[in-house]
Amino acid sequence: MIGEIDDALRTLVKESDGIAADVDVALDAPTKDWAARRNAPTVDLFLYDIREDVRRREYGFSEQRDDRGIVTHRAPAPRYFKLSYLVTAWTQRPDDEHRLLDALLRCFIRFDAIPDAFIIETLAETGLRCSITIAQPPPEDRAFADVWSSLGGELKPSLDVVVTAPLSRSILYPAGPPVTGGVTAQLDAAGLGIEDAAFRAAPTGD
Repeated sequence: MIGEIDDALRTLVKESDGIAADVDVALDAPTKDWAARRNAPTVDLFLYDIREDVRRREYGFSEQRDDRGIVTHRAPAPRYFKLSYLVTAWTQRPDDEHRLLDALLRCFIRFDAIPDAFIIETLAETGLRCSITIAQPPPEDRAFADVWSSLGGELKPSLDVVVTAPLSRSILYPAGPPVTGGVTAQLDAAGLGIEDAAFRAAPTGD
């Protein structure tokens, strides 16, 4: 799932009208050593945090049906995970970086979810959307300055892009055959159910 989201975001940036074709798209941690090796305009999509979106956790099962509409399997609901990317622009001039960041902001703000054309493999199997949020306030337990400090680099303008993606649990439980008969009752000669007749015939203890 993570690699599929990486590829989708990379393609989204590459195909954006506002970003030049010669701009590289990387997934590396933007450390000082990495930045020193940059010799071309680069957009970096650094995945720095993965957390389950517990507010969207569902319990129960979804049903899979055959061509006749009969339930054949049941699967547990997928879990949703928030993938947080630190998106930065790297050029030789700060004003060029700001223009590139502006183009990135316009690129991502166009979409509430990753376009269906970029959803493949295991993500496509779920049939569910991968939502996108951009430049939202960080959680209370995390600050972007802390991210830069852990990377050993200097703080620079960045965009926080969060993709919330479903992850299938890859478990299928076969369903039993459908019920084809109705409820039946076995009666004795007096028209009573067998259990009722046995109760009536039991001694009372008098």
